[in-house]
This record gives sequence, structure tokens and C-alpha cells, in this order.
Amino acid sequence: MDTIVDDVGSFPLPSTVERATFNKAYGLAREAIRNGKDIRKDEFLLDNFHKVTLESFKTKLSSGLDVVNYPQQYDGIKQVSDAIHIAMNAGSFIVEDKEAFLPEVYVIKEEAKNLSEEFGKILLRISLFGPMEQYLKEIGTVPYSDVLENFAETIKRFAKNSVLNTKYVKTEVVSIDEPSYGFMNITAGTDVLIDVLEKAFSFHGAVRQIHLHSATRLPDLLCVKNVDVLSFEYAGSPRNIDSVTKKMLDGADKQIRVGIARTDIDSILAELQERNIPSPTPEQLVEDKENIRRRYLFAKEKYGDRMTFAGPDCGLGGWPSQEAAQLLLKRTVAAVKEN
Repeated sequence: MDTIVDDVGSFPLPSTVERATFNKAYGLAREAIRNGKDIRKDEFLLDNFHKVTLESFKTKLSSGLDVVNYPQQYDGIKQVSDAIHIAMNAGSFIVEDKEAFLPEVYVIKEEAKNLSEEFGKILLRISLFGPMEQYLKEIGTVPYSDVLENFAETIKRFAKNSVLNTKYVKTEVVSIDEPSYGFMNITAGTDVLIDVLEKAFSFHGAVRQIHLHSATRLPDLLCVKNVDVLSFEYAGSPRNIDSVTKKMLDGADKQIRVGIARTDIDSILAELQERNIPSPTPEQLVEDKENIRRRYLFAKEKYGDRMTFAGPDCGLGGWPSQEAAQLLLKRTVAAVKEN
């Protein structure tokens, strides 16, 4: 089985767009969509959210990825927590179904026909920070089971409402990201956290991934029935691959996604600085295709057909330009698909 190349999600803003302006437009776009308005008819929202999202998505599509995450250019936690705060003001931790949507997915759905005419049918990936990550940011490490369950229900609603299936676009993957798991954890038993994830992943219509930065506690998640694919960082954290064996995956009937290209931009910049390259070009920022290919082949040999997805490590939001980020995606695609 060929390995599917996808990406984790975040992507730089265009150099012409100010962060504060985009953030303002994002919040206003969410409000307008919620009220049934066409954001393309508002010049500010058209220029500073709709066009930014659409053109960034086209840049990612042009890289050759098999499955393309929407360009996550707004704070990943706030994508959901902005809506959670509205619910909290009304006395609940559960976001109403009509409020549980991603504005980026709205844009892609509205433009799907035009996109498919240029790129073919769009295979979309959705990324969301998960219930544990949201809980850590909002509440902390002390577990309150009812609140955790409410957060899980909210994440499920966002995920379910992001599953598209039309002649122009199909949501192929929904990834719930739990980057703190294994580093900082809610002080609840593993069984409680598994129940929370089971609820968050209780939707259908797409491959269900869970993405971790550390693989140390990944074996604990093998029994989460609603998860199809476990995902971890390998390129920037090589020891992660020692935590999961093919035998574990076979026993749990799970698949794996392995990050095979480095995205740890701060470390990359520091290494280049030590080599007296203070202002690197995109070619210098992105590692050689051969390095990415070596990682891919090593992981593929270890996991065989259980490794159904590969791509870069975590997202590219902190990268200095879209040009550099797109080059990394292109090289990752070439490394996996090289004959």
C-alpha cells in the first residue's frame, strides 16, 4: 500500500498580511458566518481572511500533498476556545452545534468547485486541538470528569461539522492534536482520559488521527477504539520511534503516521547561525530530500503496511515565509514518492 503524504496544518501568513489584522478578520468572519452572512461581500473580510485562506490553501495544494490540511493561520487553541468562552458565558462548557465550525472549512467548502477545477477533487485534512489540550489551557491539571466530558463533546461537534463529502471536496482525515500529552498531563487515570478521547472521536466519515509530539505515552492510546491512526514526531525527535513497535500496532489493529521532515524552525535557525548563515534562503532552511527519504525508508521498514501516512513533523506556522514552507512540503512529497 502506498503511503499517503499529508501535513499537520499550521502555515505562515503571506508577508503582506499583518498578524493583528488577520486575527481581527478571523473573529469577525466567524461572527458573520454564524449569522449567515456571505463574508465575500465584506471588503475587509474578503481581503484579510477569505483571500488569505484561499490563496494559502492553493499554495499548499500546489506542493503535491495527497491530503492537504486547511491552512491553520489562527491560534489553534483559540479556534475552539473562542467558541468555548461564548458557551461558558451562557453557563456551559459545551459549544452549541451551530457554533462548532471552522471558518477555514467554510471558505474551502464555498470555493470547492473552483478549487477542484484547478486541482482535481480536494482531499482535505482537518486538525483540531483536542479536549485534553483545551482543558489544560482553560482549567489546568486537576481533573473534573464532567467538564472533561463536555470539552470532548465540543471537540466532537467541531470534528463532525468539518466532515465534507461532495463531488468537489472530501474530508479524508480529521486529526485531534494533543501536543502536551506525555509532557504535561491532567492528573486523571488513563481510563478516564481514554473515555474522554473515545467521546471526542465518536464521529464518522473520515479517517481519525490523533497527533502527539511525544510518543512516550502513545502505547496508552492503543486501546482507544475510535482512533484509526496514531501520529508522532520523528524527524525532530528521533527517539520517539523507539516507543512504538509494529507488534503493538498489529495487536491493536492501528495504523501509524510518522513525521519524517523537520519543522523545528528555531533549532534549524540556531544551527544555521552557528554555521554563519544568519539570513538563510528557503533552500538552506529546508533539509535535503535525501535526509527526509532516509527517515521515510527507515520508518517504512519498521512499520510496513501499518505506516499509512507520512509527512512533516508539526506545523509550519512559525516558518519565515510561505515559500520556505511550500518547499518543505514539496521535498517531503518527493522523498516519499521517489521511485
